[in-house]
Amino acid sequence: MTTTQPTTPLISVDGLHAQYHTARGAVDALRGTDLEIYPGQSVALVGESGSGKSTLSHALIGLLADNAQLTGGTIRFRDTDITHLPDKHLRELRGSHIGLIPQDPTVSLNPVYTIGHQLVEAIRAHKKLPKASAKAEALELLDQAGIDRPATRFHQYPHELSGGMRQRVLIAIAIAGEPELLIADEPTSALDATVQKRILDHLQSLIASRGIAMLLVTHDLAVAAERADRMVVMHHGRVVETGPTADILANPKDAYTRGLLAAAPAFNETWQAPEPLAETTETLLRVTDLYKQFTLPGGRGRQKQRIAAVDGLSFNLLKGETLALVGESGSGKSTTARLVLGLEKPDAGSLTFNGVDITGLKRKAWRDLRRRAQMIYQNPYASLDPRFSIEELVTEPLDAFAIGTRAQRRATAARLLDRVALSADFLQRKPAELSGGQRQRVAIARALTLSPDLVVCDEPVSALDVSVQAQVLELLAELQAESELTYLFITHDLAVVRQLAHRVAVMQHGKIVEQGATRQIFDHPTHDYTKQLLGAISGTSLAEVVPAH
Repeated sequence: MTTTQPTTPLISVDGLHAQYHTARGAVDALRGTDLEIYPGQSVALVGESGSGKSTLSHALIGLLADNAQLTGGTIRFRDTDITHLPDKHLRELRGSHIGLIPQDPTVSLNPVYTIGHQLVEAIRAHKKLPKASAKAEALELLDQAGIDRPATRFHQYPHELSGGMRQRVLIAIAIAGEPELLIADEPTSALDATVQKRILDHLQSLIASRGIAMLLVTHDLAVAAERADRMVVMHHGRVVETGPTADILANPKDAYTRGLLAAAPAFNETWQAPEPLAETTETLLRVTDLYKQFTLPGGRGRQKQRIAAVDGLSFNLLKGETLALVGESGSGKSTTARLVLGLEKPDAGSLTFNGVDITGLKRKAWRDLRRRAQMIYQNPYASLDPRFSIEELVTEPLDAFAIGTRAQRRATAARLLDRVALSADFLQRKPAELSGGQRQRVAIARALTLSPDLVVCDEPVSALDVSVQAQVLELLAELQAESELTYLFITHDLAVVRQLAHRVAVMQHGKIVEQGATRQIFDHPTHDYTKQLLGAISGTSLAEVVPAH
């Protein structure tokens, strides 16, 4: 990390105020925020959803939403005041001087163009290169960003890549212009631990070798702790604490900072995994020798390739148990979830649910089964239709199965919101009016509407900040205890597994390479790949020196 600091900041923010204009009036997002970043320095901006992190980072590059307005203060890039710079001049600044890695790859990549086309376009926007040279550089950037088979991925469309791979494409695009300052807005929240480490190692090497500064906007305090020279803690639009990262971790002054550290899985050694269930517990789901193959596009003039996403997979899931399915992006976790829920058909193998073979069920039979098996998706921003009210979203499954009267459905929605710690006042709100954590609570309520036996949780907390993440995990545990729910918990984040899962199954290349009780996997892993995953957890090396808060 940087040991000497230049006297002139690369970018400085002085007393910045910002508002969002909504139907309910003006909402203050920034309240006199100060920030300085020096060349070659890495600064972590941490805080909960709604704290003002993204507003501040987007203000630096002139990408605030249309209903947002800067109402006071200044932003300077070197010696230039860019607070109210015309968009024409801001476009000259973006990419070549200030790069941005956006948070959500789902909406940041154009679905009608291949990733190769979009990366070449970004390269040629900053460098006068012929297409052939730009393509060669694009392939190199994809490789640096940790994408396997760059030549194949170059010809794929965004929907053909996993969420983690799409995020890596955004990272490649952001570094294409070789900026002086890189704003990384949750750059690795969708990535598994080993790839996250590889990407962050790469970004850190860029800072060291090229003198690039980085503003790392993150809800992951473990990542901030390992990767930043300085830490800036925001709460309700204000900076409540700032200083060298090591000082804040060892001796946080503000109560809010202490609360964030207490909620971070990597720093909280008081969390203990639940004991495995008795071997005599009834099996709810039995997966036997499951196999699923997909065809990859071969590109122009190339033969298409087939890849086994799930390769001879077998596991049992007991009633009332949480089984965590962990592994890197592309390991087959999400494909397994889709096979379990009948959203994909296996090429071979069998699925048994509550003693009944469901492998070859027809559409109507699968529809009836889905009353007993529901899913909580990864992204609370994309999984809820923005046109519907919360009441409509929660009661939609009841409408689909014609269950109850309208009054009964509304009462059910209110009861479910209460179960996930939201008041009935939320029923008439739209998803856009809720925070990320509140949206995920709504998604959980919706998944529980039909009183399922099995809930498949596909990365349910990866998009949430640490305090909300802890609340949602505690909520899932409470609901399991109350209703004997069974969870298939799919995640790339081993740090959260320890709090919830009875057992862990580790997947690699479509196979389970190790499975067992959670404590056993964490304390005594046997497979080299499991050891690699555990070793890549951010904050592992810092947990011993961070006191309990």
